[in-house]
Amino acid sequence: MAAGWRQLKAAALAFCLGLCLLLTACSGSGGPLTGNYVDDTVAVADSLLATITLPADDPGRSEAETQARALINNYMARYRPQPKVNGLASFTTMQTALNSLAGHYANYPNRPVPDALRDRLAKELKKAETGVVRGA
Repeated sequence: MAAGWRQLKAAALAFCLGLCLLLTACSGSGGPLTGNYVDDTVAVADSLLATITLPADDPGRSEAETQARALINNYMARYRPQPKVNGLASFTTMQTALNSLAGHYANYPNRPVPDALRDRLAKELKKAETGVVRGA
């Protein structure tokens, strides 16, 4: 009798886990992204500009960088596979900036963004933001 209950509990648990995975995979949630390329590009650029300008001693910097990495991943996962978006100059500029920032976070997770990289990223993010607003 006890073996039957264990099998039933194991089957119920497997069913619940499978259902959870299925529902989360089909939700289409890209985090804070809306699916509108222009709005998302402006929002991501603004968010990343705010993150890279945080002082090194800011207590929220680590959490902001973690959120920035997730935002970069969500943005690239949503827009890189879209041919009508990934050929735009604004996307190419944005991709360059995001790759540079993601590379810094991957290689130097506990260090602030160096001034030279921060300046270049700010320039590229603003260029992408300007380009996407005018339709390029």
